[in-house]
Amino acid sequence: MIQTQHRADSVIVLDFETTGLSPNMGDRAIEIGAVKLTNGEVVATYQQLMNPGFRISGFIESYTGITNQMLAHAPSNDEVMADFAHFIADTPLVAHNASFDKRFLDAEFERIGVNYPQNFACSLLVARRLIQEAPSHKLGELVRYKNIEHDGTFHRALADSQMTAKLWLLLVEDLRAKGIAQPNFHLMQTIGKTSKHAVDKLLRQHHATI
Repeated sequence: MIQTQHRADSVIVLDFETTGLSPNMGDRAIEIGAVKLTNGEVVATYQQLMNPGFRISGFIESYTGITNQMLAHAPSNDEVMADFAHFIADTPLVAHNASFDKRFLDAEFERIGVNYPQNFACSLLVARRLIQEAPSHKLGELVRYKNIEHDGTFHRALADSQMTAKLWLLLVEDLRAKGIAQPNFHLMQTIGKTSKHAVDKLLRQHHATI
């Protein structure tokens, strides 16, 4: 398992585009994008469409810009997810609204018998605690609120994971500005699970122990 002292700025940030909201309802992933950060620097990216084996709805085509024609020439989910398992190895994972992406990652990996350490943190939950004044904590709204650089592309997996990675590093920098010189991954997970009113106390306690 990952050590709890793993650096918060050395993670893989991922995002799925899917055919719907729940793998329990038969929905599948149709695209995955990921950014690998090492010591706060982007060292690798991953992006791949995948063919779920059935046609996607017109709504999903319109929402994502991913068409049935594009997916017809894409490799299968099993092939892509086996490759992605090698990409992530045992690196901690981050996603915006991570419960959604984790459901699909778990479901796709279960289909091919892949186990992974399941060390996940949610940038949405951390942002709710550290950027409490933001009017919304949706990814696009946070990107605009914090003036995060982007190319205007939303709801494509790599573009969203790139924006989430920038947001994640901004959150790490926010902790450094609060006096925590090297935030670790476990702290980020803990912040996401802490009530808004208790965050300052948590950070003071953490600062006192380092």
